[in-house]
Amino acid sequence: MLGQWKTVVMLGNTESAQILEERNKFMKDKQFPRTEIAGVSVSRMIIGTNWLLGWSHTGKAADKRITDRYQSPESFFPVLEAYAQYGIDTIMGPISDTPRMVEAIRYAEKKLGIKYIIVDTPIINVDDTDEARAEARAAIHKSAEIGSTFCLLHHSSAEQLVNKNTATMDRLDDYTKMIREEGMLPGLSAHMPELILYSDANGYDIETYIQIYNCVGFLMQIEVETVASIINNAKKPVMTIKSMGAGRTTPYVGLNFSWNTIRPCDMVTVGCFTPEEVHEDVEISLAALEHRFPNFERRSSPNNKQAVLNRNEKYDNVVMNGVEDK
Repeated sequence: MLGQWKTVVMLGNTESAQILEERNKFMKDKQFPRTEIAGVSVSRMIIGTNWLLGWSHTGKAADKRITDRYQSPESFFPVLEAYAQYGIDTIMGPISDTPRMVEAIRYAEKKLGIKYIIVDTPIINVDDTDEARAEARAAIHKSAEIGSTFCLLHHSSAEQLVNKNTATMDRLDDYTKMIREEGMLPGLSAHMPELILYSDANGYDIETYIQIYNCVGFLMQIEVETVASIINNAKKPVMTIKSMGAGRTTPYVGLNFSWNTIRPCDMVTVGCFTPEEVHEDVEISLAALEHRFPNFERRSSPNNKQAVLNRNEKYDNVVMNGVEDK
């Protein structure tokens, strides 16, 4: 079915009534699981935006490859549409700071007839001055203006408030109050895992957390096992990020690890560069949640006819996971 759907996507505006019917059936059968945060229904897979906005975590060449591809609302649409086919409507990033992402979301909403749930992570000035607070209030207002449901202080801002000596986040309430006043739900982007611990311990007005979490420990500040414990004991749902370590592990390994070591209320943020990657990552994720092997196409090799790849003259037309090799 996955391969059939890829064909449907490629047909674009020339879809026939039969193809549309197949698409609708596929979408109905393959809706991604959801969870709730403060009464708001969100998809458990969240759309990541690093691989749409040019933050590859690998190098300038990769960053340029991304930004060269994603310039206009139309260029973003195939990827956003691919997620939408599975009911994945929750999107994360410093969106209010990136006008082209806002434009892409608006374009996709109009084309698809849906409303995205925006998890905005604005970078704000947290200096302890009246001028800085006014600047922070303006940034938070801008987040509300683009229609964000959740406003989570970017880690680079939130971590400036941390006092490890007192296990507190000084003046955090100033900013969560601003977020509430703008009609959004407050949260914390926590590259430092202590943010979750301090927030829970002090009862700050926080509805959800973002936390780096992956099997290779990429950008994590302490052992994977310790962060896993923090996530599994958090008082609020956690949105995990960097599930594949920005390409340092394969989707099969990274996503299976994430889905099988978090709680049903938690989420995994998955950024993709192409629609094909979306379909593959969704299938791997659904298989992980359903405890089965994913139905995906075998990787390419200079010599595909190798026994280890289940391909040689003895194994012509072998069927793997319901997909027949030709």
